[in-house]
Amino acid sequence: MDDLRKLSRRNFLAGGATAAAGGLAAPHLVPASALAAPGRPGPNDRIGVGYIGVGRRGMQLSGLPAAGQIVGVCDIDRNRAQAAAARLQCPPYTDYRKMLEAKDVDAVLVATPDHWHALVCIRACQAGKDVYCEKPLGLTVREGRAMLDAARKYGRVFQVGMQRRSSSAYRIGCALAREGRLGKVHTVIGPNYPSPWLSKLPAQPVPDGLDWDVWCGQTEPVPFNQDIYIQRARPGWISLQPYSGGEMTGTGAHTLDIVHWALGADHTGPVEVWAEGGKLEPVVYSAPEDRNRGDAHCSRGHQVAFRYANGVTMKLDDATQDWVFLGDKGKMTIANEKITTDPPEIAAEALKGVKKDGPASHLQNWLDCIKSRERPNADVEIGHCSTTVCHLGNIARWVGRKLRWDHEKEIFPGDDEANGYLERPMRKPYELPRTL
Repeated sequence: MDDLRKLSRRNFLAGGATAAAGGLAAPHLVPASALAAPGRPGPNDRIGVGYIGVGRRGMQLSGLPAAGQIVGVCDIDRNRAQAAAARLQCPPYTDYRKMLEAKDVDAVLVATPDHWHALVCIRACQAGKDVYCEKPLGLTVREGRAMLDAARKYGRVFQVGMQRRSSSAYRIGCALAREGRLGKVHTVIGPNYPSPWLSKLPAQPVPDGLDWDVWCGQTEPVPFNQDIYIQRARPGWISLQPYSGGEMTGTGAHTLDIVHWALGADHTGPVEVWAEGGKLEPVVYSAPEDRNRGDAHCSRGHQVAFRYANGVTMKLDDATQDWVFLGDKGKMTIANEKITTDPPEIAAEALKGVKKDGPASHLQNWLDCIKSRERPNADVEIGHCSTTVCHLGNIARWVGRKLRWDHEKEIFPGDDEANGYLERPMRKPYELPRTL
């Protein structure tokens, strides 16, 4: 079906009128899937949501739509957990496992640092809780696969925090590309996001109430330093290799996902990936310093490209901050939620009256799907495929040569060095469950 027609105001209103008329004309039958049951709230029930990780991002997402109710918050920083609990009027936890035992928690929103996503989400699925996990989905390809497998095995609704999937502007822009308005898309060009680097920052006193050893989780513990602990500090964990894939996964998980959506490649991946500039040797920060040097060293001169089976090439370029789709009938540029085309008439009618959609629309979609048991806009499989592309970009830089990728098997055929980056050693007792 034409996604652009589905979004037109006229068809939306007509569809609503038809549905209302049909509801009056036919007996109202309630399917079993709409009735409340353990692990499946009914359509009139408020969904109890526990928040795991209530730092900057967790609190940004605390404006839960009316269908949900925050019934607990968890953070390994006791003071942070207590402050969030007082603000949101709910119990505080410092151990997410205790929260998962709570009967009033139907679902969890996970906004921890990246290296904690997989274990928390898998345990939540095993506990019968639906999941909203901030992007990127996992720290490695193997983690993402384990999260997908857990969601499917335990029948959980699993939304990934790629909020642009619930944006009207991105929905229309991606539909323009998929439905041939640009002709055959042959090239996509976007920003060249930095890979992560390393740190040997000096020890500082651990703040009162913070369990630093637990924060380190699966990674080997290092001395506490606030410039590791704070997400985007100097440099912050999101730029450091033990805890994140850098901005390649931090921002790239949003934007490379949009490319997949536009190309109709939600459930696939590239067949080749390569990076310029030879093998990337990450810099090491040994003193407080802003991110500029690390970002520059881990991106510029190491531009990444991907080739898909249908011949489309995606290039990450130092010279742009926008996303450009080139087809044989036109060009589309996406900059945040602003979409322009050349020639302009490709998108002029479709984009009339489009509004910006905030995170609430993505949360609403998740809550709606918890009740209907449908898959959400950014289902875990979509999140896994899009995040995997980001991981492949990092791996291409780390090995410094062209790689072949088998999406079905999720391996680099015959390449032990590259395959060695598909997972990382995990410290006990923070390994993933051996069996799901």
